Amino acid sequence: MDSLRQLPDWQFVFSLLSIVMVDLTLSGDNAVVIAAASKSLPPPMRKRALIAGGACAVVALVLAASFATRLLHVKLLQVAGGFVILWIALGLFREEPPLESSAKHVAGLWKAVWFIVAADVTMSTDNILAVAAIAQGNFSLVLFGLSVSIPLVIFASGMLATLMDKYPAIVYLGAALLGRVAGQMIMTDALTVQLFAPSDILRYSVEATGAIGVLIVGLWLKSRRTGQT
Repeated sequence: MDSLRQLPDWQFVFSLLSIVMVDLTLSGDNAVVIAAASKSLPPPMRKRALIAGGACAVVALVLAASFATRLLHVKLLQVAGGFVILWIALGLFREEPPLESSAKHVAGLWKAVWFIVAADVTMSTDNILAVAAIAQGNFSLVLFGLSVSIPLVIFASGMLATLMDKYPAIVYLGAALLGRVAGQMIMTDALTVQLFAPSDILRYSVEATGAIGVLIVGLWLKSRRTGQT
């Protein structure tokens, strides 16, 4: 009997594994957003932005986890997050000049951190809800899920930002993905659903428009800047 009592709680272990799988599945879009937000920074500062943004996101997500279901009903939250992501996506096409002064370095760092936190929190609502559903009220499991997802996202986003520097094609793919995510967030906002009750066809059309629109506008901005130089 004593040996049976020492056996692990398999339901708890299964929940842990399920949370890890959910984090791996749902964290891909977040990694692209964070990589895009930090791409304009030099590599040493990029690491600081990823760590600082990840740390701030952990605090924000832990607070959000306590009322995750209410976040889905906050009108215009997803719309605001969608426009933030569109701005980040278009930022991939802006070749900003190198930061020269220390003040500009600090401003660029905190701008990236703000984008990382804002995008991660608004995009992670579904992730939090999925983890909370698996945890079934066990807050330690929720914390475990967040502690797993954040390092995964930071590691993946760091790799993506480096790959974007080396392979320009990834920039276009990332921008198109962010455009689709922005369209999805806008169409699933509580106010949008209440006003328009969008069908799947409308939602997919808006997502496709977001992906294609970001590429068109981004390439136009890039060609315009090239023509001015």
